[in-house]
Amino acid sequence: MNAGKELIFIINVTYFCRVKHSQAFLLLGSNIGDREKFLSEAISLIEKKLGTIVSKSSLYNTKAWGARSERRSIQSDFLNQAICLKTSLPSEKLLKEILLIETKMGRTRKKKWESRTIDIDILFFNTEIINTPELTVPHPFLHKRRFALVPLNEICGGFVHPQLRKTIKILLKECDDKLDVSMVIK
Repeated sequence: MNAGKELIFIINVTYFCRVKHSQAFLLLGSNIGDREKFLSEAISLIEKKLGTIVSKSSLYNTKAWGARSERRSIQSDFLNQAICLKTSLPSEKLLKEILLIETKMGRTRKKKWESRTIDIDILFFNTEIINTPELTVPHPFLHKRRFALVPLNEICGGFVHPQLRKTIKILLKECDDKLDVSMVIK
């Protein structure tokens, strides 16, 4: 009878030790101060707290995006970078940790469309479609924003948007946004 209990214990330990990893695509952006330093710091904090960065795009410079042109002239240019993250966190916990990283790095949320030290958006979480008051994934405006599609295309052009059923490469080709997105050459 003892042998049977030991077998059950071993099976249960094996079951509980399995960790499911998810794939998240994030977009990082900064348009205040030393933008490159802020992106680098964000990447370090992401790796320390959220998981393993599997791939990252080049850095891209863009004008501030928005519906009104006066917003663009008020704000400094953004530096953006897309990353692919392997994480064991569920999407809700990932969002909470991202918000903590943003706060730690000096991000304030006083009004929409303001300049920021760091902005970290969850573009995709596996192929899940998430609609909660706190989180919408895929990002609802992703397909309309070149500053997100260009770096994302660099690291996962063949990834299929789970709602639109088109690859990132096709979404970029079909995107009407004419905002200039320039790779930063070092």
